[in-house]
Amino acid sequence: MANFQEKVTFIWDLADLLRNSGYKRNEYQKVILPFTVLKRFDSVLEYSKKEVLESYNKFKEKIENLDPLLKNVSKDKKGKNLGFYNYSKYDFKGLLEDPEHLEHNFLHYLDCFSKNVQDIFDKNGFNIKVHIEKLAKHDVLFRLIKKFSDSKVDLSPEAVSNQEMGTIFEELVRKFSEQSNEEAGEHFTPREVVDLMTHLMFETKESDLSKKKIIKTVYDPACGTGGMLTGSKSYILSINPDVDVILYGQELNEETYAICKSDMLIKGENSDFIKGPYSTLSQDKFSEEQFDFIISNPPYGVKWENDQEEVEKEAKKGDQGRFGAGLPRINDGQLLFIQNMIAKMKKNEKSRIAAITNGSPLFTGDAGQGESNIRKWIIENDMLEAIIALPNQLFYNTGINTYIWIMTNDKPTERVGKIQLINATSDKFYKKMRKSLGNKRHELSNIQEIVKIYNDFKENEYSKIFDNEEFGYTKVIVERPMRLNYQISEERLENLYSISSFAKLSESDKENPEEKLEEEEAGKKKQEDIIKALKKIDGKLYKKWDEFEEKVEKTLKDFEFKPNFIKAIIIALSEHDDSAEYVLDKKEKYIPNTNLRDSEKISLKKNIEEYFKKEVLPYYSDAWMDRTKDKIGYEINFTKYFYKYEPPRSLEDIEKDINIITKEIQELLKEEI
Repeated sequence: MANFQEKVTFIWDLADLLRNSGYKRNEYQKVILPFTVLKRFDSVLEYSKKEVLESYNKFKEKIENLDPLLKNVSKDKKGKNLGFYNYSKYDFKGLLEDPEHLEHNFLHYLDCFSKNVQDIFDKNGFNIKVHIEKLAKHDVLFRLIKKFSDSKVDLSPEAVSNQEMGTIFEELVRKFSEQSNEEAGEHFTPREVVDLMTHLMFETKESDLSKKKIIKTVYDPACGTGGMLTGSKSYILSINPDVDVILYGQELNEETYAICKSDMLIKGENSDFIKGPYSTLSQDKFSEEQFDFIISNPPYGVKWENDQEEVEKEAKKGDQGRFGAGLPRINDGQLLFIQNMIAKMKKNEKSRIAAITNGSPLFTGDAGQGESNIRKWIIENDMLEAIIALPNQLFYNTGINTYIWIMTNDKPTERVGKIQLINATSDKFYKKMRKSLGNKRHELSNIQEIVKIYNDFKENEYSKIFDNEEFGYTKVIVERPMRLNYQISEERLENLYSISSFAKLSESDKENPEEKLEEEEAGKKKQEDIIKALKKIDGKLYKKWDEFEEKVEKTLKDFEFKPNFIKAIIIALSEHDDSAEYVLDKKEKYIPNTNLRDSEKISLKKNIEEYFKKEVLPYYSDAWMDRTKDKIGYEINFTKYFYKYEPPRSLEDIEKDINIITKEIQELLKEEI
């Protein structure tokens, strides 16, 4: 680890070379990160550099497409094909031998990489070519290459493992993001969290993974720098080294996509299966694929308005699309990613999902709304196996509470129809870091215990197991009858202006200013006439609708208003009164008072009629339920299930603290005097 930190510090300090070179601090990473990747490529290719160059010179005039040949020749120290190459005679050290032509030679060096590498450096986030002229002009290019050639930044596979190299990338991204006031660590997940997720996703599948000559696919729709993908592969191979693990990922951010693709190339993965920079929500690059394992940490609370048109088009496909269960509100796309992951599960084989979200997808949205409908679809299809609440301050870019969702299309028998909640927020499961990294102040320290709780599938202090129906409820609309009193008063007459039909009397859609003003004045005059007419009714407090209605109709008969207008006026002049008579419709049924309308969330495990009799009627004997408006909703409230009552501090203790603070303030005041 000391070696890793030393290299990170050395590379980080190289950014000082860019000072006074026309670069702002938030632009340093556009140079340092691609140079770090280039240096790694340069170091990895060193072992077979000579053979690649010889093959190129030998066959360049004879074979039109040299790509397959050169990829076959390019190998690491163990003889494994690397899948990329560079046929230039230059490497980092060789470039330094001809400083006079460095700019030209460096461009040639970049152009001699295989196409899969050039694709990385042609992207906006990693397009190093746009910086070469500027670096050379300020005499920084030579010094930068020289510094990267220093033994302290030896990035050869012998000095830095693939896993360490990925961690170096991530740490540099985090530090640069902090420096430029961006969301630090937005594009990757702490290693110990990935470790926990892989244990939870693969631990119950050991029997499947122990078979010989099998292929398993892993997919991440928001893969960032690829840490979850490579972490998944490492864990699978720790169970069975003979499994052929194929990694797939898609990433929107240009720089992290470039890092991920670079990392996959370095590790010998098929970098063609890393797609970007594209939004998974609107540009699904794996529309025809399904996967064995899906793991992801999609962005929290990010608007999906840029994807809206395509997402809504996809949602109209219903079950045939990715978003048929519903659409969440526009300011948070987490549940869209969850739906996308579920859509990528294999149809006739087992698939498992591990995804991180914040708390919002667990409870945001009322019955009938998008978020609730998505949860309803997931739970009623029995795909949700467990949710694990993680400690706060665990991630680099946020200190909020986060949760791991474990989902599958084939639950073990004992878990069918059940959902396990695990509360891993206790300090039993984490330790405080000696030095914080961004917002990350905690580190998971008891992963095996969390996995054990999950595997044991028993209830205890940290684990609760519920039937799926526990999280569902029926939202029932409760109506109360209209009971009003009516009166003509200055205060109530002001309410008339809140009636849209009354307010519109003084409005005009005329384009001609004079005609518009004339019509508006006529309307105001009509409003005044109505009020004058109503004032002729005595100021008595009426408690019968029919009696007051007769008075109003008689007073306004010359205006020839429609019944609905009269009804609106009466309601504007009324107030609720439990001692007044009920207002009935033509069928002698109660008219509901919309101002008193309420709703009850009744658990799916309870009888609605019995609940209503017990919980509502004792308080409102004339209430009734409008069952035509019933809606089913689902929500998962961790606090509800793991709440522990803590008694308030005694008044004596509070008084002692106040006295201590008061004395301290008095002492400070004495010192100032």
